[in-house]
Amino acid sequence: MSPTSTTARLEPGLASAFAALSLGAVAMGISPIFVRFASADMGGTPADVGPFASAFWRVSLCLPLLYAWMRIEERRAPTDTPRVRFSKASILGGIVFAGDLFFWHLAILKTTVANATFFATMAPLFVVLTVWLVLRHQVSRGTFLGLGLCLLGGAALIGQSLQADPGRIEGDLYGIATAFFFGMYFLAASRARKTAGAARVTFEAGLITSAILLVIAVLFDTRVIPQTGQGIAALLAMSYVSHAGGQGLLAIALGRLPATFSSLVIFLEAIAAAVFGWAVLGEALTLVQALGGALILFGIWVARPKPETQAK
Repeated sequence: MSPTSTTARLEPGLASAFAALSLGAVAMGISPIFVRFASADMGGTPADVGPFASAFWRVSLCLPLLYAWMRIEERRAPTDTPRVRFSKASILGGIVFAGDLFFWHLAILKTTVANATFFATMAPLFVVLTVWLVLRHQVSRGTFLGLGLCLLGGAALIGQSLQADPGRIEGDLYGIATAFFFGMYFLAASRARKTAGAARVTFEAGLITSAILLVIAVLFDTRVIPQTGQGIAALLAMSYVSHAGGQGLLAIALGRLPATFSSLVIFLEAIAAAVFGWAVLGEALTLVQALGGALILFGIWVARPKPETQAK
């Protein structure tokens, strides 16, 4: 199965890949909660770490775990399993994921969280358009319809908090850049999975991302080392749950599921963020937001991989 194809055989492994993708989306969706605790203003004191430093720690703290996973995975794999080291796709994945986190934090600084989140959810749009217009792969009508439904659902989830302000255009553009880089990460990771296992792809990309984000954090943040127990705990949770869990499960799923469909499932991240915000931070959920979440689920169902039709 081509990683960019919009059709896939409904073989037994597809259900487990979809489950991994859904759990990964939920793991990434809780990351704003951890960021909030890591950057919380405690009693008038400055935030524990700067935004770029939190992105660096998110990726770097779990690298030992990812390395151990990689060694175990490759030791158990058949000897003829491809395991290309630092393929061009893995290197590109690490670079574009650093771009994703960099622009995401810039967006949060320059516009509202709602605006940044809304524009960041456009990542599947870039995946589908790149596959269709650049890579020249066929994209099904179901994928386009599912994408449209998911975008409408995302707008309903966040739309009530959106603010149109000319002074925030720069931040909104950073949000769009976030979506572009995250979309490119999907395609790079999907290609990398053709020549390496999920653990190797996640570890190698994370190593490159960490190196880039360390330089950025040192240059742009005044607080790089966490100072409080809450900050350390939040960074550890974000690293092991949102990065190792989220990105690792995503890499597993991309070994079987098309990148176009997988990108749509990441809309579940927006639903998870809203639910965790309600459950943990007490943020209100409206009926419109609930309907938006239902619309996302329906869009994912519409775009689900179909059995390949046999030629007559």
